[in-house]
Amino acid sequence: MIDIGTTFGSRVTLRNSVLNDIPAENVVLAVGYTDMRMSIDGLAAMVKQSFGLDPCARNLYLFCGRRSDRIKGLYFEGDGFLLLYKRLETNGRFQWPRKESEARRITPQQLRWLLEGLSIEQPKALRKVESLLVV
Repeated sequence: MIDIGTTFGSRVTLRNSVLNDIPAENVVLAVGYTDMRMSIDGLAAMVKQSFGLDPCARNLYLFCGRRSDRIKGLYFEGDGFLLLYKRLETNGRFQWPRKESEARRITPQQLRWLLEGLSIEQPKALRKVESLLVV
C-alpha cells in the first residue's frame, strides 16, 4: 500500500496535450514494466491490488510497457473509466522510471518532462522553496 499524500492542486495542466483537459488531483506512475495488453479492468485491478490505491479516485494513473514508446492512462470520470493510449511515432522513448515496482506520485512539471522525453528527475531544475528562515 502506498500513500500518495496531498494533491498538487485542483488540476494538472499540460501544454499541447489532451491530458490538459483531465481534472486529475494527482498523477501516479506505475513504476517498472506494465503488460500493455491490459485494458481498463486489468489496469484498475493492478491499481487496487498491487498498489493499494482506489482506481475510482480522481487520479490519473499512467503505465508504460517494456518498449517505452507507448503509455496508457487510466482515469475515472465519475460515471466510468477513461482509457488513454499514447504511442510515439518517432524513434523516441519515454524516460520511464524502472527501478521500483510500485506507484509513484509525480508533479505536473515532472509529467511535462516525461511527455517531452525527459527524465522526471532533473537535478539542475530549480526547486520551489517550501519554507525560508529569515533572521
